Amino acid sequence: MDFRRGKLREEPEINLVPLIDVLLVILIFLMVTTTYSRFGELKITLPEASAEKPPQQPNPINVTVDARGHYMVNDSIVSSSTVDALSLELRKAAGDQKDPVIVINADAKSTHQSVVNVMEAARVSGYTHITFTTQSQ
Repeated sequence: MDFRRGKLREEPEINLVPLIDVLLVILIFLMVTTTYSRFGELKITLPEASAEKPPQQPNPINVTVDARGHYMVNDSIVSSSTVDALSLELRKAAGDQKDPVIVINADAKSTHQSVVNVMEAARVSGYTHITFTTQSQ
């Protein structure tokens, strides 16, 4: 027998608001209590090695290029600005050194071609170690 004929049955509802509140509280709790490891705090022991001092480089060849395109190799003025003349001066300055370090001191207003001529002269002479000097401001 059904005594509640006229009454409608209410559908059960699931209220998600309290569930979300509880999950947020758990999430906040986990975020606050979790410790994060940092690589900066790791205690490590670095390996040890013994190395010899690198061999001293022989005297470098200093090539100076001024703003007008004139060259100096180890404080001696190069009369011609051709690649062949520069190459000859580089070989003279190197003497018996096999592959000397060539240091290019170029004026800030010197042309790009002037510096490239020095690099080309070094290549023609068979020298591969080239470096540039700069000035810090």
